[in-house]
Amino acid sequence: MKLEIESGVPLRFAKQPIAWLKAFWKFSRPHTIIGTSLSVLALYLIAIADSNHSLFPFSFFLFPFSFALLACLCGNVYIVGLNQLEDIDIDRINKPDLPLASGEFSRQQGIAIVVTMGILAIAIAALQSPYLLAMVGTSLLIGTAYSLPPIRLKRFPFWASLCILTVRGIVVNLGLFLHFNSLLPSSPSPVLNSPFAIRNSPFAIPPSVWALTAFVVVFTFAIAIFKDVPDMDGDRQYNIRTFTLTLGQQKVFDLARWVITASYVGMILVGFAQLPGINSPFLISTHLALLGILWFRSFQVDLSDKFSISHFYQFIWKLFFLEYLLFPIACLIAPAV
Repeated sequence: MKLEIESGVPLRFAKQPIAWLKAFWKFSRPHTIIGTSLSVLALYLIAIADSNHSLFPFSFFLFPFSFALLACLCGNVYIVGLNQLEDIDIDRINKPDLPLASGEFSRQQGIAIVVTMGILAIAIAALQSPYLLAMVGTSLLIGTAYSLPPIRLKRFPFWASLCILTVRGIVVNLGLFLHFNSLLPSSPSPVLNSPFAIRNSPFAIPPSVWALTAFVVVFTFAIAIFKDVPDMDGDRQYNIRTFTLTLGQQKVFDLARWVITASYVGMILVGFAQLPGINSPFLISTHLALLGILWFRSFQVDLSDKFSISHFYQFIWKLFFLEYLLFPIACLIAPAV
């Protein structure tokens, strides 16, 4: 039986703006907001690097970048907010500090926020480019299928993981690059002596973007399977069949660690392959260092301590964030071809 919303007065922005904004920040799931923001920045910088390191797009591209970021952030809040609306009872066990679970927001407020964010995400993306609209629309559809009954794919470990890695790994990376690439002014053309000459192919995706996409797909799978390790109690009570409940904490922990290891080894091999548009020494050295840090940190995790597990999960997200900073730098400092 579902629990009723606890009695109390939800926060009102007009009366308690600071407290309301703090609750909204928790509602937005800050680690996902940071990840989304960095992914937009990373693909923007890679698009700049792919355009022969021209400085001109930095000034020209300010508004398209800002609106793409805004559309993605609105979509992010829609997806995580919808998940919270459907998981109020579970979150009261696993994440009682979230606004809907704690009563800081009412269910009606949550619905209003989610609907508003979804509409804004689609509207802003539609005003930018077909690529951004397709990327945002696809992400919202998958996010809806992930959380909302009767489909509610999060009930099934395979489909839940596939949803997360598809959005984070494939849809976001390729969609954002195609969006920025389609708007990016090209270098002066020998035929049309103009900095706004149309690029050869807006569908051309360089090796650097494919390398980042492959890394993120693999790494996101580790995040997808590990995220439920600290949440066994609530998931078990509400019959959410996660990999953790099916395989056990230790096996999922080991699997996630080896999956992340594979993603770093893959990126190191990319460095040795000396793909065009990437600074190989920088890529190899940074990823060797991060791989060592990962294993050192993993030996400190106590699987009997929920706080220790949650802390390591946040550490994994920090590694994910760092990739969206390091990889664009490797592209920006790559030797000119």
